[in-house]
Amino acid sequence: MVVLVGSALAWTSLSLKPLQQANEKADRMCQILASVHIEADGTNAISEFDKYITGQLVVNAQGDTIGTDAFNVDVAAQAKLPEADRQLPVFVCRLADGSEKYIIPVYGAGLWGPIWGYVSVDSDGSTIYGAYYSHQGETPGLGARIAEPEFCDKFDGKHLFKDGVFAPVSVVKAGMKPQANEDYVDAIAGATITSRGVGDMLDNCMRPYKAFLESVSKQ
Repeated sequence: MVVLVGSALAWTSLSLKPLQQANEKADRMCQILASVHIEADGTNAISEFDKYITGQLVVNAQGDTIGTDAFNVDVAAQAKLPEADRQLPVFVCRLADGSEKYIIPVYGAGLWGPIWGYVSVDSDGSTIYGAYYSHQGETPGLGARIAEPEFCDKFDGKHLFKDGVFAPVSVVKAGMKPQANEDYVDAIAGATITSRGVGDMLDNCMRPYKAFLESVSKQ
């Protein structure tokens, strides 16, 4: 009986794996599109992704293109490597008005587990057009609020270059300002560690894109 039950569970797991993988792929597509303020769900994720995502790049810290399959880069693994050794995925998006955006995946750590997201940048290589963040297990009503539009939308219009200096957007306690001159947003009240995690995530994951974003601004 134990063997039969085990075999049945293994068969069920294997048979459902393609569906699970398809759902995960569609969910990632929805998250990528959310960073450019496009709503999608499981029913239209692929069609909307194919409509708006016009290219994929993998670049290195020098800004050189080293691949074209951004979707399958393991961002979590790459975020742990030295900047010079990373494969850096970029999704190129063309909106209905013809404007082009560059979507960059980010990955880091919150209070209770991983946090991640996507940040879209205008064709000037500096202005953030949109951001989407999510988490694995942050506290509801506190750290989990990083996934809410009220927090994500604070990044719209912020700049990655200030006075010619590259500096990813900081997340600071309300009423305070960063020590340097970078753009910033207010942290979520009561979620200091998760908010700091978002700031650290942006700093770690966006800095290697400096050369690429500089090249974008010159196009």
